[in-house]
Amino acid sequence: MKVILAKTAGFCMGVRRAMEIVMAETNRREGRLYTFGPLIHNQQVLDLLAAKGVEVTDDPESLEQGRIVIRAHGIPPEQHERLEKTGLRVIDATCPRVTRVQAIIRHHTGKGRETIIVGDRDHAEVIGLMGYSRTEVHVIQGEEDVPGLPQMKNPFVVAQTTQNQRNFSRVVHALQQRFPALLIFDTICDATQERQQEVRTFKGEVDAVVVVGGYHSGNTRRLTQISRAADLPTFHVETEKDLDMDKLSRMRVVGLTAGASTPHWMIKNVMKEIEGISSRREILPVRWSKQVFRFLVLSNLVVALGAFSFACAAQMLAGRRPDLAFPLLTFLYLYAMHIFNRFLDKGASAYNDPDRAAFLERHKVLLNITGISAILLALALSWIMGVSTLIALCALSLLGVIYSIPLVPERFRRRYRFVKIKDIPGSRSLSEALAWVAVITVVPMLETAGGRPLPALISGLVVFLWSYARAILFSLFQVQGDLMVGAETLPITLGERRTLLFLKVVLFISALVLITGPLSGMAGPFSYLMLIPLLTLSLSLGAYEKQWLYPGIPLEALVESNFILAGLLALIWHLL
Repeated sequence: MKVILAKTAGFCMGVRRAMEIVMAETNRREGRLYTFGPLIHNQQVLDLLAAKGVEVTDDPESLEQGRIVIRAHGIPPEQHERLEKTGLRVIDATCPRVTRVQAIIRHHTGKGRETIIVGDRDHAEVIGLMGYSRTEVHVIQGEEDVPGLPQMKNPFVVAQTTQNQRNFSRVVHALQQRFPALLIFDTICDATQERQQEVRTFKGEVDAVVVVGGYHSGNTRRLTQISRAADLPTFHVETEKDLDMDKLSRMRVVGLTAGASTPHWMIKNVMKEIEGISSRREILPVRWSKQVFRFLVLSNLVVALGAFSFACAAQMLAGRRPDLAFPLLTFLYLYAMHIFNRFLDKGASAYNDPDRAAFLERHKVLLNITGISAILLALALSWIMGVSTLIALCALSLLGVIYSIPLVPERFRRRYRFVKIKDIPGSRSLSEALAWVAVITVVPMLETAGGRPLPALISGLVVFLWSYARAILFSLFQVQGDLMVGAETLPITLGERRTLLFLKVVLFISALVLITGPLSGMAGPFSYLMLIPLLTLSLSLGAYEKQWLYPGIPLEALVESNFILAGLLALIWHLL
């Protein structure tokens, strides 16, 4: 079975923004935190927010202290005024797309025009929009409601932002027939239109469609309706437990999409279950090869192999004599540190990558044994290399473990925002990059007299830039889960768009270093060859940005393969 995942599946901009606002407020610990009604239409996310102390209220007037968040759907202006009069600090998380519709209604009803809203009368967004109309407002759902409207001189029409685009077009056509002076505002969100169009493109490509999202989510239900209207067998599920495995097992190709309130970890869980159906049909060699590949990625062996290969390439850049001892030390150290920090950071893994979290739990004994063995072997190898290397590796190992351990006594933790090194905004990516530089570039310089300072500087700079870009890219994959556990990574601090721009700048600087190094005499011609894996690393970033690949094992392996490629090029260069 093949699974085709819609590129736009998951949180829309408005929901993501509302979640970011609420999670940022939970991390401030400034008293009780409420949302005015459910933040989004997804019970699983609401349960997680409740576990973090976020309370839902429909009666804020009875509250005197704390903070209250206006959800993405927005509220009527009179409700907003009442909130301001309470003792609560009001935080507005209304989606900017909804705010635009509110402004349109306020402006044109101020000129005496009558309002027509195409949407669900009982939906929170529509209730909020109605409050901004200064003239009579009419809510309709379909073209069959148009004849029931009263006669109007200067009406205008807007849409609930999650409306069905084709339904809105039909309604507008019917309204124009009756009201020639009709003013039209297509206020359906771009993300909504893209989701709906993607579902329509499944026609002829898939045997069935699975829609993931809350049963009470209007935009999710509309995706389901659009799919069924295209005569596609459609399954609307909230979680992977709702899948009809018997019916899906008869399909060859399944399309997968999700509502705007569905977090990516729920999509991943559903996708994993559907893919599990197809794996049972595959011949044993294919199935085993996929399982081995999956084990290598999830167990962190691939990242360790990438670090080993990159260390070999760094030797070439630094002008040092090829020596497998230090790349092997890199492999052992980074493998152990990734294992230990994965277990110390299980909360984020449960949301970022539930497949990895389940893998860690299932193989925790084996992974802990191999992790401990790796660090012991690394220490033994460093002792053979020299006292300086042993001391350096001991210090790095201690820092690697301390990174995820609380440094503030438990009774004082509520007073401080940062109780671990990893709590410092942006520290995770920077710490990973510095660890790679230390073990790949700095530690070898302690024991080896070979190589020159300037090429070593170029090598260290390239290692830092590449490993920093890698760490930031993986942080982008993990934004939703990091938000849920309160981690303040660089993408959360800067936002996705600025982080992507920053990543491109980092890769561009790396390209300049590799090009100017040989020209200035600070590096050898091998530097030019390193432009190849830099290009493929940039393509990996493009694959994420263009949504050609969804964050998961394939995309993770693609990123790590660039570092392995660097090592292979170093081997070829050495042999030639």
